[in-house]
Amino acid sequence: MVDKNIKTDICLQLFDIGAVKFGSFKLKDGSMSPIYIDLRMLASYPKLLKLIAKQLIEISKELRYDKVAGIPYAALCIACAFSLETDKPMIYPRKEVKEYGTRKQIEGVFNAGDKILVIDDLITKGLSKIEAIKPLEEAGLIVKDIVVLLDREQGGKQAVEAEGYSLHSVLSLSEMLAILFENKRITKKQFEELEAYLGK
Repeated sequence: MVDKNIKTDICLQLFDIGAVKFGSFKLKDGSMSPIYIDLRMLASYPKLLKLIAKQLIEISKELRYDKVAGIPYAALCIACAFSLETDKPMIYPRKEVKEYGTRKQIEGVFNAGDKILVIDDLITKGLSKIEAIKPLEEAGLIVKDIVVLLDREQGGKQAVEAEGYSLHSVLSLSEMLAILFENKRITKKQFEELEAYLGK
């Protein structure tokens, strides 16, 4: 369980570095969203990256795994920070298989039967998680758990659970919005509009 003060600290820092964006954004699944969380920016903020990695470690301390797998590209720096903090080896599935060199689909050292903890930045509908896990399982790796910083509460948890995986998140989008509103980072109007978007 992550402390409320730490959740607040993370949300405010993400907002203050410009990682929480408002407007009209097209998501990977083609749907439009009034909010976008750009966690690729974490690579440029090592202290915040380390803080977030530590919270992912906190929510996964009861889980059993041999290695971690970061989902490209946003989660690679998060998974690397997690690996450095835990001394757990890291691998990652490639988004595209190279046409040259080793032509590997998975980078890193692993053995069939290794238990893999999948790490990503956030979850929306869950489809990208399922797509990324497929090559891991095809290589004989065992995936049971997925950890993310943020659950956007748009069906992703249910989608991955329907495929037999357990999702663990540090915070939900509605929690983030409440924190931003309580700390005067967003207006009451913005808060209500975003809550309506989430169907709250």
